[in-house]
Amino acid sequence: MRLPALFSVPGDALAGAAAAGARPGARTLLAIGSSLCLYEAGMALNDWADRDVDAVERPHRPLPSGRIRPSAALTAACALTAAGLALAARAGRPALTVAAPLAATVWAYDLGLKHTPAGPVAMGAARGLDLLLGAAATTGRTAQALPSAALLGTHTVAVTTVSRQEARGGSPLAPLAALATTALLSRAVTRRPEEPAPGRSPATARNPAGSRTGRRHPRDATAELLTAACAATYAATAARPYLHAALNPSPPLTQRAVGAGIRATIPLQAALTARFRGTAAALLITALAPLGAKFAKKVSVT
Repeated sequence: MRLPALFSVPGDALAGAAAAGARPGARTLLAIGSSLCLYEAGMALNDWADRDVDAVERPHRPLPSGRIRPSAALTAACALTAAGLALAARAGRPALTVAAPLAATVWAYDLGLKHTPAGPVAMGAARGLDLLLGAAATTGRTAQALPSAALLGTHTVAVTTVSRQEARGGSPLAPLAALATTALLSRAVTRRPEEPAPGRSPATARNPAGSRTGRRHPRDATAELLTAACAATYAATAARPYLHAALNPSPPLTQRAVGAGIRATIPLQAALTARFRGTAAALLITALAPLGAKFAKKVSVT
């Protein structure tokens, strides 16, 4: 079930709520619960789908070692998916509208897309939808959260691309691309987002000539400082392991890079939240990082 990786989940919904311009509430908590269930469903389903491959490459895992029956893993995946959708439904129809394709993406990835070129994109889409789930549950809207979802999804695509060669090692191109992506995202997340003009959606906040009619969010020194600090932490967490994997794309260093990429998701979520003046929520997300690191010493995140 990869307990340490769970700490990278709540920040999705909190970042989505902040991007939608709202404070977290009871429905945000329902979205977090839904996300946790769907994430763990994907973990169990992943091991069920990969049980034959793991029997050769990683026989110590729970299913190939016989510690857990395949039927139990599949049952857990089904039950957790149902629970995730039920929690999303409690948060409202907009949340369920996002949670349903999120669940479908998780199952499609584990059962087939993972082994195709579309695998990383599917995983990135799942992360992006998870952020949109927080926006939909909190406000009933998702449009304003689309840019944040795209940034988080891009990071996930990079990490997933590296993970495809973690068992046997491979080319340095994937970690190099992930390193470049990390640099670009660190720069992008520190730019102040634009606020649509009153009465207009982000998609229509341009005049016919194409110039922007929106205005930038008012400056908040604390939020800007926190955003910069979280972005720097994000870059520092992921960059060095990616570089090591690029210099020596062996399985151990590649696995370490993947783990770092997953851990880096948390400061990225915090930066995405802080840039919309969600200071308290960003600090809460940041507090999850040491907990994830603590449990990662006992259970691998990959």
